[in-house]
Amino acid sequence: MGIILQCGKVENFVESIANPTSPVLLPAETECELFIMSNEKLQEQPQSQEYGAEQIQVLEGLEPVRQVPAMYIGSTSADGLHHLVYEIVDNAIDEALAGYCTEITVEILPDNVIRVTDNGRGIPTGIHPTEGISAATIVYTVLHAGGKFGGGGYKVSGGLHGVGASVVNALSEWLELTVYDGQNIHFQRFERGKYSEPLNITGKTSRTGTSVMFKADAEIFETLNYDYETLLKRMREQAFLNAGLKIRISDTRNPDEIQEKILHYEGGIRQFVEHIHNTKGYETIGDVIYFSGEQDSSYAEIAMQYNDSYNELILSFANNIHTKDGGTHETGFKNAVAKVLNDYGKQFNFLKENEKLSGDDTREGLTAIVSVKLTDREFEGQTKGRLNTPEVKPFIEKLVQEKLMSYFEMNPAVAKEILDKCLAARRAREAAKAARETARRKTAMESASLPGKLADCSEHGVANTEIYIVEGDSAGGSAKGGRDRKYQAILPLWGKMLNVEKARIDRVYGNDKLMPVVTALGTGIGEDFNIEKLRYDKVIIMADADVDGCHIRTLLLTFFFRYMRPLIENGNIYIAQPPLYRVARGKKVYYAFSDAERDKYIAELSDANGNSSKVAVQRYKGLGEMDSEQLWETTMNPETRTILKVSMEDAVKADEIITILMGDKVLPRKDYIEKYARTVHNLDI
Repeated sequence: MGIILQCGKVENFVESIANPTSPVLLPAETECELFIMSNEKLQEQPQSQEYGAEQIQVLEGLEPVRQVPAMYIGSTSADGLHHLVYEIVDNAIDEALAGYCTEITVEILPDNVIRVTDNGRGIPTGIHPTEGISAATIVYTVLHAGGKFGGGGYKVSGGLHGVGASVVNALSEWLELTVYDGQNIHFQRFERGKYSEPLNITGKTSRTGTSVMFKADAEIFETLNYDYETLLKRMREQAFLNAGLKIRISDTRNPDEIQEKILHYEGGIRQFVEHIHNTKGYETIGDVIYFSGEQDSSYAEIAMQYNDSYNELILSFANNIHTKDGGTHETGFKNAVAKVLNDYGKQFNFLKENEKLSGDDTREGLTAIVSVKLTDREFEGQTKGRLNTPEVKPFIEKLVQEKLMSYFEMNPAVAKEILDKCLAARRAREAAKAARETARRKTAMESASLPGKLADCSEHGVANTEIYIVEGDSAGGSAKGGRDRKYQAILPLWGKMLNVEKARIDRVYGNDKLMPVVTALGTGIGEDFNIEKLRYDKVIIMADADVDGCHIRTLLLTFFFRYMRPLIENGNIYIAQPPLYRVARGKKVYYAFSDAERDKYIAELSDANGNSSKVAVQRYKGLGEMDSEQLWETTMNPETRTILKVSMEDAVKADEIITILMGDKVLPRKDYIEKYARTVHNLDI
């Protein structure tokens, strides 16, 4: 595939074909340099020797949110920006959970204004008995105020801390709240969380619901540009989780290309699993297995289905909030699946008495949605990434053990096919273990444990060290000659490596393209992985700016994603950005990283009448075309280089994109390329 890697998110790692609207990323060092500068400025200030009560600052109202927004929304990057929308939509979803809302509309309007409208009951507008102002005003201006603290407003809700609406208000340049109570229309405008006019009646109506329109504050966020696909994914997720709920999402920023989608799934999470498998083009085993159950005030529903891949995908939710870091409900599900398959395997002689399937064996090729609805819920952090409610684990374990065993007993053919897959996974795991032990013995017998082609740095310890994984011996030679030997290591690779998306881990061990990477980094892979043993702070992939280079980068990223994922989660993986062109006239030399930059330099070096005949333009097809000094100056010098940090902001999307682009199913890849082909730029053919 002739697509050049150019963005910093794993899920978008194939140029803008994966996300045509992905933001431009700054050099990875930018944040660090700014932090150092701020420290230097701090040291210049005269330091007071006094520290008393008068030095203690009290932040009132919503000011704490504006001072430290990341505490409430995770970050001020594009992720935090989109989180504002999620908070408002989650409030509408809570109305749906309570049984009062059937339709939600999410609009991206011109100038990146967001409007979220629902047909729920509408936020209460009456005067609060103790605060003396409208309850709606309190919800949007007071932290930890809402109907989700056991006061009877909501039995089940995603909101926990009562800060969602007020946080969005605090971080918006302006916000307009409209409430329809079946009789009157109530309206109030806020600016950066503050208001000058109280909630007023502006008209009559027979409808009910709430409409919130806001513009995020440019003083707070790094970007104000919403990504339609990101919001669409989240809204589709919510529509799956709430069977029968209708969510309409539209983007009218470009009048020539208005986008709109109506999301409505009567099949709920069953259709969620089907959607994932259809998108990836997997062959599936049997139908989607679905079951649900209640215990006290807790309700759970689970949909699961096995497929022909080697990867597991378990998405867990608590009160419609995606718990991306798992929690007690996900742990209970995993434990129960392993127990059922082991018990069934022994009961029907698929397993001998002393044989046992590991948890990983039982989840190979499994896609599952685990959704719980709880009255009492305990999340970890405001962004609710992990569910900590302890009583959920035994509830889920009991539910899954009973329902899944019953399903297997009623569907023995499907059960046998699933057991056969688990046993194949077990054999592969044992083969991988044997290969791992062989690799360990081989390393122990060798005089040096590091790869022969590795040019290591002289510094020991992870801090500030970096390793360049370089495509080809020629480029490796230039990199070795140009590097700073104190803290930069070089590992040349040759040829195309194994596509791990089409292979189990047992084929990775002993692979002459991948094992040098594993050995150089020192962390191990799979169940042996230990990030504490990482030998370098930055792992930088440096490949040619052509089709082959793109393939190398993609294969390496796929490998890191599948078998060394904590390196991505921890922010250790980077992509080098070598220049595409050298533009020169006489002693004046510029390096261009895009066609636009090349044209700019050509114009600058041309004669006054626009004659560019004396301007020499060289297109770098490979890193080896640059000498050591040029490679250092353009691509390796921390003072002048640009490197892109690979992040794990959406593991689900990452998994989907990697499966489509690197898996063995041709049709989904063909459809994907046809869908985005017209939006690709910097395409090398």
